[in-house]
Amino acid sequence: MTFWEDILGNQVLITAVAGWLVAQVLKTIIDLALNKNFNPERLVGSGGMPSSHSSTVCALTTAAIYRYGVGSFEFAVCFVLSMIVMYDAMGVRRETGKQAKLLNSILLENPFELSGEILQERLKEYVGHTPLQVAAGAILGILLALFISQYY
Repeated sequence: MTFWEDILGNQVLITAVAGWLVAQVLKTIIDLALNKNFNPERLVGSGGMPSSHSSTVCALTTAAIYRYGVGSFEFAVCFVLSMIVMYDAMGVRRETGKQAKLLNSILLENPFELSGEILQERLKEYVGHTPLQVAAGAILGILLALFISQYY
């Protein structure tokens, strides 16, 4: 087999990539519907509904269950990775987004100098997820993996 045949034949990889891709497209469509304007950053950016991180790791984990079984090393690694990623998305990354929002509002009112540089660039506020966004991403990833498993 060639490299590309190997890649495209890897059900676990294809499922995880599909989890990320579908979540990013849905996130962009939802953002477009809510804000009435297209933001291309949503196609690749983090944060928002649904969580593409959760969708990716849950699709990966579900595909690993389907391919290798729940008693496998592959499932164990994917499961632990999924728990860490989803916990982090709701925890540290969400708090980082809240802090960025606060700092952006402070900087907008009172720009100041830091090490000779005037801070003008806004900090990224969409970095974490609410529990609902993480759950939606997880469900999306699991459903995608079950759907894709029908064709591999």
